[in-house]
Amino acid sequence: MTAQSECLYCMIQAVALLVTANGAPLLVNNMLDKRWAWPVDNHLKLRDGHRLFGNTKTWRGLCSAVFFTALAAISCGLEPSTGALFGALAMVGDLLASFLKRRIGRAESSRARGLDTVPESLFPILLLKDPLALSLIDIILVVALFFLIEEVVSPVLYRLHIRKRPY
Repeated sequence: MTAQSECLYCMIQAVALLVTANGAPLLVNNMLDKRWAWPVDNHLKLRDGHRLFGNTKTWRGLCSAVFFTALAAISCGLEPSTGALFGALAMVGDLLASFLKRRIGRAESSRARGLDTVPESLFPILLLKDPLALSLIDIILVVALFFLIEEVVSPVLYRLHIRKRPY
C-alpha cells in the first residue's frame, strides 16, 4: 500500500468512526423511543435558566455511541478501546456544543452550523490522531468532510423519518 493510499484509508476509517459515533444515538433513539432515555444533565438548570445540556443528550445515546463505535473500530482493524474512546470523545464534543448552544440561548436541537459538527468531530480526531495515523492536514480534511456529510445526509434522514429535524 502506498503512503497516499494508506493516508486515504486512515481518513476513511476516521470518517466511518465519526458517522458511527454520531449516528448510533439517532438510530437507538428511533428504535427505543423514550425508553431508558435519561438525560445526562439530570434536568439541571443553570443560573441562566437554561438546562445544562437538554433532554436530547441522554446516557443511552452516550453509551450507544461508545459501544457501536468500539464495534466499528474492530471492523476497521483498530482496537476496540480506541473505538470506545473515540465514541466517548465525540459525545464530549457533542455535549460541549449543546452546552454552548444553551448558554447563547439557542433552543434544544436548534441548528448552529459548524458548532453542531466541529467539536464532536475535532475532539476524537485530534486526541486520537496517533492511533488513527492522521496528520494535521488529514484532521482538517476529515472534519471538513464530516461537516459536508452532515449537511447532505441530515435532510435525507429527516425525509426518512430518522431525524426529527432536517438538520
